[in-house]
Amino acid sequence: MSNNLTKREIVLEIYEKTAFPQKEVVATVQLTLDIIQKALADGRNVELRNFGVLEVQRRKSRIGRNPNKPEAEVVIPERAVVKFKAGKILKQMLKKIDIAKL
Repeated sequence: MSNNLTKREIVLEIYEKTAFPQKEVVATVQLTLDIIQKALADGRNVELRNFGVLEVQRRKSRIGRNPNKPEAEVVIPERAVVKFKAGKILKQMLKKIDIAKL
């Protein structure tokens, strides 16, 4: 099994813990993700108390280099990015991770 948690695994875990019909769980999870995605695309931050905040930030334009042609400068345009800031409970949980296993 992969280290990544997939949307399918989230659906299955909710289904097993609630016994809601899988179709409804899939629809609810997808709707939740769609709402979060739209809010971010509209420039809104998403605050999930005790979990964290997804913040839309502006990354300034800068000069970069093409690794295949280091002599050529490339302008990287200004853009919006999403930054995640962990909430209090998640930060406490992360302190307990055995970093050697990562």
